[in-house]
Amino acid sequence: MNPDSIILELAAPARALACASVYRETRSHSLPYLPEIHSKTDDEHFFQDRVFPEDTVWVALDENRTVVGFVAFGEGWVNHLYVLPEFQSRGIGRRLLEIAKQDATSLKLLTFERNTHARHFFERHGFTVVHHTDGADNEELEPDLLMEWRRPVD
Repeated sequence: MNPDSIILELAAPARALACASVYRETRSHSLPYLPEIHSKTDDEHFFQDRVFPEDTVWVALDENRTVVGFVAFGEGWVNHLYVLPEFQSRGIGRRLLEIAKQDATSLKLLTFERNTHARHFFERHGFTVVHHTDGADNEELEPDLLMEWRRPVD
């Protein structure tokens, strides 16, 4: 796959189910230690009823116009950034993150402490850890990290 063949576009609500599928597949592959708390149907409803109405969502599409990754962000937060495992390490996550950063002066996000791949990705793109949690406030009860990016002052 040629990285240049990946198209990024602002997602319409009709892409909610495809994003839910990318979310489930990527979490299952990359975070196998997490319990499966929600059903496929629960996740689909979450994306349709919460993510798409509340966030700005951009998708990465392959040459067949299939969703292979997405970013959902709003109000100073990156709420979701997922790229299918077979499409990772090809610059797609970086391109999606750049869209979230484009008009922001700062962004925050949460990632699980054990997700070292994500932590290193975000650190390479200017995020720093500002707080560690014990996981008591997330559904998975998994320790996580609050990370923040601030636009450099010119």
